[in-house]
Amino acid sequence: MADTTFGPKGWAPERLGSLAGKTYVITGANAGAGFQAARTFLSKGAKVVMLNRSADKSTAAVKELKGEFGAQADVSFVRMDLSDLASVRKAAEEVKKIVPQIDALICNAAIAQVPTQKFTVDGFESQLGTNHYGHFVLCGMLFDRIEASQGRIVVVASLGYNMGIKTIQFDDMNWDKNYSANPVYSQSKLAQMMFAYELQDRLKENGKNVQVYVCHPGASATSLISTSGGLMTRLTWWLTSKTPMVQSAEKGAYPEIMCATEDGLEQRALYGPTGLMQTGGPVGKGTLNPHAYDKAVMEKLWEVSEEVTGFRWDF
Repeated sequence: MADTTFGPKGWAPERLGSLAGKTYVITGANAGAGFQAARTFLSKGAKVVMLNRSADKSTAAVKELKGEFGAQADVSFVRMDLSDLASVRKAAEEVKKIVPQIDALICNAAIAQVPTQKFTVDGFESQLGTNHYGHFVLCGMLFDRIEASQGRIVVVASLGYNMGIKTIQFDDMNWDKNYSANPVYSQSKLAQMMFAYELQDRLKENGKNVQVYVCHPGASATSLISTSGGLMTRLTWWLTSKTPMVQSAEKGAYPEIMCATEDGLEQRALYGPTGLMQTGGPVGKGTLNPHAYDKAVMEKLWEVSEEVTGFRWDF
């Protein structure tokens, strides 16, 4: 049944009041949905700090945003490569120096459909290493700053969590035996969701006042597949993105903006478009399948994540 909380047209940025005095930290914000989210926050008077891999693209994005909103627009970037845990740690330390409060950390960056098995500098399969482990450490390192603001963590997932093997392949997390672009991407996004839902449980147990939300953009015309997918995947996506099935990156940003700002949302939920196959349509609460919060798997993933990254969350 469609979510009608926000009326027949679903959630839209028109619901936002002033965000002056708020600070939003967004990974992967120099293009696509992350960039559109940054635009919306700035248009409402908020401060935005982008965490991006490319300094050149970030400089261009900041210039474009200041061109749109004026030289006084409070937007900056810290260089961070999510696939490199040393870079994540360094960026987090820098953010702590320059950002006194974080009202929401939006885990928006991702790589997808990497055609052949690749490894991060830390030796992890590239999609799991970038999408999950990088954000796992980043959220942990910035947690105190988020908690001090009674802020939020927003994890941008994907409907891909419903594909592939629907669990974590603990006996071969680098997929040495059966690497295939799509199932491995699916597992990386499922891992991100499991991290978020397990984090909700741990925060509740420890009486912490931080909310964690999970959303997905539906099928949006972002640069994700065009930057990391194989040639055929890129070509197919380029053709599909010209059809009405695919919405704009601006619309794709609505779920993450909503999860960063809207009051009264449920935590154990998946927010995104609620139309046909949840690829587009009005934004609200969608369908969340129970394999995404299988408690035994979530707990094991948390333990493995702490062990392999060397980062322990301290509640």
